[in-house]
Amino acid sequence: MNLLNSDRIRLRPVEIEDLDLLYKLENDMDSWHAGNHLNPLSRFFLEQYILNASNDIYVDKQLRLVITRKSGEALGIIDLFEFDPHHRRAAVGIIIAPGERGHGYGGEALQMLVSYAEKVLQLKQLYCGIDRDNQKSLRLFTQKGFVHTGTRKAWRLSEKTWKDELFLQRIFDCPAKPEETGQ
Repeated sequence: MNLLNSDRIRLRPVEIEDLDLLYKLENDMDSWHAGNHLNPLSRFFLEQYILNASNDIYVDKQLRLVITRKSGEALGIIDLFEFDPHHRRAAVGIIIAPGERGHGYGGEALQMLVSYAEKVLQLKQLYCGIDRDNQKSLRLFTQKGFVHTGTRKAWRLSEKTWKDELFLQRIFDCPAKPEETGQ
């Protein structure tokens, strides 16, 4: 079974052909509230990112994947970032192109990434931070087993208003590796 493919979509590494998609998504000011940058990114910067990324989560501390239809048409991006191999955890981010939202692609991609993180990367947990008022994202992540475990009060400044960020985790019941138990 290939964990990065379903009947409708697949997750694949970023290619240079995805430059236009990355440029569009990264420079969409309406989505900046969910990320950590407040400035546009140049084509050159994004091209260098694509060319220099190793696509190895242990090297880059990030794994960025393009969500595509089976036909190859790109629908969005999903990634693991802030990867911590010692504590076996990573943050999750996802963005679906505006014209493709509401068709279940995000949920399907998130479920695939969760399975990959648990079964292949053998992570103990995934986590994310979501604005309290972002009900669509909260519903998406809670439907995939993420649980609200904390609140960061007045964590994000958005249009001159401080917003709370909810911290969600998906903790896997994976056994410790033998070297972690002393066996």
